[in-house]
Amino acid sequence: MLRAITEKIDADALLSRFKDAAVLVVGDIILDEFIWGNVRRISPEAPVPVVEVQNETLLLGGAANVVNNIRSLGGHVFLSGVVGGDERGRKILSLLEETGVPIKGVLIDPLRPTTVKTRIVAHSQQVVRFDREDQACLTQGYADSLVAYVQDTIPHADAVVIADYGKGVVTEQVVQAITRISRQRGKVVLLDPKIGRFHLYRDVTAVTPNSEEAAAASGIEIVDEKALKEAGDTLLGRFNCEVVLITRGENGMALFERGKETILIPTAAREVFDVTGAGDTVIGVMALVVATGASFGEAAIVANYAAGIVVGKVGTATVSPVELREAIDRNR
Repeated sequence: MLRAITEKIDADALLSRFKDAAVLVVGDIILDEFIWGNVRRISPEAPVPVVEVQNETLLLGGAANVVNNIRSLGGHVFLSGVVGGDERGRKILSLLEETGVPIKGVLIDPLRPTTVKTRIVAHSQQVVRFDREDQACLTQGYADSLVAYVQDTIPHADAVVIADYGKGVVTEQVVQAITRISRQRGKVVLLDPKIGRFHLYRDVTAVTPNSEEAAAASGIEIVDEKALKEAGDTLLGRFNCEVVLITRGENGMALFERGKETILIPTAAREVFDVTGAGDTVIGVMALVVATGASFGEAAIVANYAAGIVVGKVGTATVSPVELREAIDRNR
């Protein structure tokens, strides 16, 4: 059975609890590079736009953007992943320190380039993106070091996020170790999945696929609410998890909890300019809300509000407490 969400959120009470919550994020750390410009003509060399560059920005991406979203709302956060021993890696470490995030868990592999996603944006529209990366799995030594950091840090965290972007950090060994350690400590584990890697994700607490990922993982084309329900129930079994949150773009979200009714959450977005990093916001905010002791239902509602804010911004974005409070109050 599907039902629309009816719960109301006390924004002040929730936001006041963020300062006492802590989340451990493990995954692929990415540097998001944006090159901003204008297009006034088409190249005479080929039928492509000529972008006149006006500005460039470097932002935290991937698992580091999940961290940034939690930190921007006042939550405590720990991060573990890998960067290269290059200028881009040093930039990520600098940005993390500026944000107030501990960098002890960020490993430096001098033989591995820092993952960089470069986006060319003109007139608020992304023209092209190119990636620099090495998708090879971590070597055993770095995987062991990452797991050791999780082991040492998890007593200080209220929830754990595994942020998989297919860049080599989230391996079967790493997922199994995190789920085992988390069970021993009674911690929830939330995972943002990646198509083609679903075999890695069993025994986490919650997964947050988008509609495309949910369809691929379940083998069910999501064309209506009946198919949506079948897909969500299938994923609960496939991943042996307690919660599945399917993000559905302009159709909002659907929350599946084992033994409970499926909840439909309408979109909170007013305008959509850029979906870059929206999934990072969803899982980061959801983990932070769960870390306060709130239910997954309440966490999904708040994450939906946060996602509605960031898609109205251009580029990799975060949500401020003021923006989140206004969104919650607006939807009471």
